Amino acid sequence: MNNRNPILFEIEKALYPTVYTLWVYPDLLPAFSTWPPVLQKLAGGADLMLPGVVVPSSGFPQVEQGTLCAVTLLGNRAPVAVALATMSTAEMLAAGMKGKGFAVLHTYMDHLWEYGDKSYPPTLAPLVTDSAEKESAEDEEEMEGKEPVISFSTDPLQHVDVGDLSLKEQDSCAGLMGREELHENRAAETAEDANTEVQQEAEDSRTPQEQMDALFNQCFFHALKCKVKKSDLPLLTSTFLRSHMFSCCPAGQQLDIKKSSYKKFSKFLQCMQHQKILQVKELNKGVESIVEVDWKHPDVKAFAVPEGFSSAAAAQDSKSEDREQVYHAPEIIPLYGVSTKMIPLFQESGHRKGSILSSSEVRNIIINYVKTNELVDETNKNFVKVNAILCDCLLDKSEQDEISHLKWDDLLSRCLERLQPLHQVTFFGQEPIVRKGNIEPIDITVAQRSSNKKVTIIKNLELYGLDPQCVANILQQKVQASATITPVPGTKDRVQVQIQGNQIHHLAKMLLEEYQLPRKYIQGLEKAPKLGRKK
Repeated sequence: MNNRNPILFEIEKALYPTVYTLWVYPDLLPAFSTWPPVLQKLAGGADLMLPGVVVPSSGFPQVEQGTLCAVTLLGNRAPVAVALATMSTAEMLAAGMKGKGFAVLHTYMDHLWEYGDKSYPPTLAPLVTDSAEKESAEDEEEMEGKEPVISFSTDPLQHVDVGDLSLKEQDSCAGLMGREELHENRAAETAEDANTEVQQEAEDSRTPQEQMDALFNQCFFHALKCKVKKSDLPLLTSTFLRSHMFSCCPAGQQLDIKKSSYKKFSKFLQCMQHQKILQVKELNKGVESIVEVDWKHPDVKAFAVPEGFSSAAAAQDSKSEDREQVYHAPEIIPLYGVSTKMIPLFQESGHRKGSILSSSEVRNIIINYVKTNELVDETNKNFVKVNAILCDCLLDKSEQDEISHLKWDDLLSRCLERLQPLHQVTFFGQEPIVRKGNIEPIDITVAQRSSNKKVTIIKNLELYGLDPQCVANILQQKVQASATITPVPGTKDRVQVQIQGNQIHHLAKMLLEEYQLPRKYIQGLEKAPKLGRKK
């Protein structure tokens, strides 16, 4: 230990360095790079498979079976895992880069890392000659950038005097920092082209999931660099995916979060937040927004817009984005949670407090309960006999002495009324989100201002994946009236659209016909002005 951070750990009488140690001495072990999404798998206990290893242009370091190695992420020399090579470099290449390459011992974000101060990996520029992203343009630089490879057996301390690390590696790091500063400008210029080249080289060896991860990364950085401006923030995450990332997807390819290793777009954004590229907050209940972006982050600055996306085309896309992007209405399903009072009625079917059920599942459970307990009235099968549990769960105190039978419909409606209301929202291209309560409708009101002028106010657009600023811009163009975004009185971080005049007719056409939102989720359409006959 050094203060709070573990420095070395022991397995079967052999000592190994932790990631905290390797962040100070990044070149202590021969390093192999992988794609950022793979880190989640490694931290979850998986070993590193060869298809997930990035093949650098300068070739792999020469290692033998059992050599202790560091695992880095593409574009950052700071190690994120310590692993033992399961085969030599020659055997890896002979196997066609297939099979298990490294047995992982310890990773960033595992329990050993959590024992320390939980700091993030530093951002260390790749060596010019050894990086998969930054190829050298001159032979002199290649020679200057080379470092001797330290080879470890399963017992690294037989080969290296740990006590000398502070002296020898400090000098090495100092020299390395000098070289990084010397080549910083040239390396930054070559990083963008090399990144695309490396992806093409590794494409054959990547699984479809890894290719989808890479496509998400490409579209993410492309959207941040070319589509999103500071004035757009806060930006709904659903709008960012639908309106910005989708438009950055190359022709012939399609973003599908379910085919990636993340499975959910929120997890992808969490990963980007871990790398301190952006910050996501839940400004409205159950609705996340991007509130901050670090456009100076090395990964954003180093990203090169792929060929075929010119800056002029990007600017044009940005202007026409609101008009061209197709909005997909979310799928909204009412759900029900088992409340404390209803536990006796649902525990026979294996459900407990907080269990989430659809209306059809509730119906089936009640029907099975009634039949299992033989509560159907023998003389009239439209009625159900009320036993002690149904009495306690479904009847008010004043009714308990009076009601002995209930109709099926009354039984089911009473049951649904006494369960906790929930709802599930599924936005296009994203995983379903379950929220408490009933979803609030889009609220449209008409208010009167000074001089008898009227304004139309629209609230809760974000709950349905609609960007208020985007809606305001479209309405302003359609009705040729001033539209603004204002804070919702009495709330924090919520906004409403305010447009001059009674524009409910235009709103109804846009929400019902163009956006295909069900009428039951829109409140206030009855306040539309009545069209008088022209004389």
